[in-house]
Amino acid sequence: MTIPNKRVAVLSPVAWRTPPRQYGAWETVAGNITEGLVSRGWDVTLFATGDSVTRAHLHAVVDRGYEEDRDIDPKIAEYLHISEAFEHAAEFDLIHSHYDFMALSYTRLVKTPVLTTIHGFSSPKIMPVYEKYRDGYFVSISDSDRAPGLNYVATVYNGIDLSLYPLRDAGGDSLIFLGRIHPDKGVHLAIEVARRSGLPLLIAGIIQDRSYFREQVEPHLDQTIRYLGPVDVAGKNALFARARALLHLNTIPERFGLVLAEANAAGVPVIAMDLGSCREVIQDGRTGFLAGNVEEAVDALKHLGEIDSHACRQRVRERFSIETMVEGYERVYRTIFEREGKR
Repeated sequence: MTIPNKRVAVLSPVAWRTPPRQYGAWETVAGNITEGLVSRGWDVTLFATGDSVTRAHLHAVVDRGYEEDRDIDPKIAEYLHISEAFEHAAEFDLIHSHYDFMALSYTRLVKTPVLTTIHGFSSPKIMPVYEKYRDGYFVSISDSDRAPGLNYVATVYNGIDLSLYPLRDAGGDSLIFLGRIHPDKGVHLAIEVARRSGLPLLIAGIIQDRSYFREQVEPHLDQTIRYLGPVDVAGKNALFARARALLHLNTIPERFGLVLAEANAAGVPVIAMDLGSCREVIQDGRTGFLAGNVEEAVDALKHLGEIDSHACRQRVRERFSIETMVEGYERVYRTIFEREGKR
């Protein structure tokens, strides 16, 4: 569905490199979209950090991600970066923003249409910005993560690079947790499930809430419950090889949950709390189990033998691959170009 002679700018965050070395969900998705579009013949410019890796044209005014270089002031980096993209708006037929509410404040200052993928509403305090620019073009990453009144063009699920997550040969013996160490992600609940089941638990991810880690995670660490720190793709695959199941017992509605798709791609069943998008990503009883509480999560462990690893990967291939995601965005782009008279 590539539209000839159309130039697209992808505006990625600059907290981390695109794609990130370890953590960085928004940068991962922005990078996957960029590379997928390039593969399908689009003329794409990626606005990202200078050390980003892409086959698109790279435009950078920030050398490194501010989360990776603490000498960089985040706000200075962000506003230099966002303004740079919009100062070049006339060079593009579409700007595809992954920059949350901040980039919206520039959208009425340019003639180029702007599509915003909303990766989540971090706080009710940001909603006045979305309400002011509610008539822009928006994509949600799950049907469950939508705000009323916004001009949504479509829901396009995030897509992952399946080549990065090969199907494991056999199931492992450990439970694993992959994600931000934060109350929202329910690490403490994963620990409780491990204790009740008697299974070892491997925890990996960045510590985003140090008080939470200190008070609700660290006291439980021992020979069977271990914290490994942040991991890259190779580290994830090493964990998937050891996994009996991934625990994702989020305490707030999940926006999408890339790690759910990554685990399923490797054939790892997922036990997730039935909040937000988890019901859209995990097919209950086929690629994992949805739980309403710790007791249900523990009970689900008894049924892991019912999950076919090949079925897990096939569902990711059909619904959460880069190819499927890019095809979805191509339909969105065409809709915008038609509305803007740029067929």
